[in-house]
Amino acid sequence: MFTSIDKLPNKIVPDKPDPKAANALQEGLGGQFGEMRTMMQYLFQNMNFRGDAKAYQDLLRSIATEEMGHVELVSNTINMLLEGASAQADPEQLPLSVALESPNIHHFLVAGQSSRPVDAAGNPWSATYVYDSGNLVLNMLYNLILEATGRLQKCRLYEMSKNKAYRATVSYLIVRDLAHEKVFAKALETLGVNWNKTLPVPKIDTTKMPEVKELENRNLHNQQWTFTSEDSGLSKIFTGSSPFGDGEIETLDGIPEGAAIPNIPDAPQEFASGIDPVLKKQVNEIMTKRKTKLQQ
Repeated sequence: MFTSIDKLPNKIVPDKPDPKAANALQEGLGGQFGEMRTMMQYLFQNMNFRGDAKAYQDLLRSIATEEMGHVELVSNTINMLLEGASAQADPEQLPLSVALESPNIHHFLVAGQSSRPVDAAGNPWSATYVYDSGNLVLNMLYNLILEATGRLQKCRLYEMSKNKAYRATVSYLIVRDLAHEKVFAKALETLGVNWNKTLPVPKIDTTKMPEVKELENRNLHNQQWTFTSEDSGLSKIFTGSSPFGDGEIETLDGIPEGAAIPNIPDAPQEFASGIDPVLKKQVNEIMTKRKTKLQQ
């Protein structure tokens, strides 16, 4: 089972709308090496885990749970990048004409000005992306390659836009992908890999990315949360020196502090949320009852 927390793993810094940046970020959500892929791949490897090596299953479950939050973070960032791109106006004034200039018309036409489970080219996310061989060593190797490639692509995304909302999320994912690379590298180390002798370490230079550097100064690239209140075997694997030689790694119990989820207002020009005055009254009554019950 999973517990839902009404927070995002990282703050989305407000900035101007940018549909082009929103579409670029779709690759980090629904692309072959995006957050939906990592979430589903680690979930299935966890659920299908065989044998008694529970520490490795705990490792998979921890990262799979974190990836759920990353899907939520990227989706909300895309929504923030689209919010304000159009405004309420009379239909004859063509309030959605911006969609004809957007690289992804479906953001406006299909999704009511919000994210979709697709890549930057509009291709739907595919379950065929998920790799789960049932073999522990093969899965760990493949997961390391997945995280390294995902980080490579996010470094490329970083160089496409200076939008603050976009940069905040992309930078956070660059750092967390590096942490996950280290988790899987450490797992392979316990299984016999001698890094830089048996296999080379993927190296991607992010020293000229100030937002990334700020997060790394907090040691965020060397930390992994358990994402559970129960005992976890993650700390038996993710401990000691970084396999990449850049500090000491640490397992943290529980979850990160998190940040508020942005409230996306109604967009009447998109007929979203489409709640008319009668329905709005009913919704307000429900919310009032819920608030009263919580205060009791």
